[in-house]
Amino acid sequence: MPTVGARSSNDRAAIDGGAPRARPIAAGEGWSVSDLLCGAGPSDRPFEERHDGFSIAAVIEGAFTYKSDRGDAFLHAGALLLGNHGRCFSCGHDHGVGDRCIAFSFAPEVFEEIAASAAGSSRFRFRAGSAPADRAAAPIVAYAEAIARERSPLPLEESALRLAERVIATISRNNPAPVRTMGRETRRIAEALRIIEARAAEPLDLATLAASAHMSKYHFLRVFRRVAGATPHQALLSARMRQAADRLLSSSDTIAAIAFDAGFGDLSTFNHRFRADFGRTPSRYRRDRGA
Repeated sequence: MPTVGARSSNDRAAIDGGAPRARPIAAGEGWSVSDLLCGAGPSDRPFEERHDGFSIAAVIEGAFTYKSDRGDAFLHAGALLLGNHGRCFSCGHDHGVGDRCIAFSFAPEVFEEIAASAAGSSRFRFRAGSAPADRAAAPIVAYAEAIARERSPLPLEESALRLAERVIATISRNNPAPVRTMGRETRRIAEALRIIEARAAEPLDLATLAASAHMSKYHFLRVFRRVAGATPHQALLSARMRQAADRLLSSSDTIAAIAFDAGFGDLSTFNHRFRADFGRTPSRYRRDRGA
């Protein structure tokens, strides 16, 4: 969960067991990037924080609920958290333990300059607290994870600003509405999403996932789509593509090996899907370092 703003001593004592840990990656005038690892769970009490700047956080692992003045949003791996400057929020982990995010923060004047170009107005603000883990978000989340591995300051700043531009341009074209969350059913979908992330390369089927949530297949499909903003199959493909994109940049393995290990039965299907999601071939993506 992204953590910005001050906490009281009571809040600090209440969450020490699962306190989020921030690893600063880089920062410059008007921007910063951090790798946030949170170990909070159902027994940890949410506390209120405030966005100091505009926030964009790519959820890499886990799931949590994000509450803000834009409504409640259920975020899981592959989704984007969106926060407006000066707005209060809280994050809860009623559905499981822990999450990891790559969080970007931009000063208002920097964000507004980017928005003026990407959205056509410096007054652009996020209407919802999240963007779902769909095909539009997949390359952005993979790009965020690639940025987290960069060590040179100049490429980092350029990449962070470009990521903000891509997010604003995408969101301004289709500003999403908040997803309504519902207690017990959301917890069950969160567990199914964790299974998808952990076993993305396996031939998971609807029966297996529905059984993990203790639901009938039809009910599971209906609830999953409402909570996650995608079908189980779409979520599985998204997880496979993000993991494959990460491996393209972090290893020298052949594209064929990556495709087969990701769960794709043939290279042509993988190449076609990758090009559709990321706008370029896997080899070009590797040469461009995800930029």
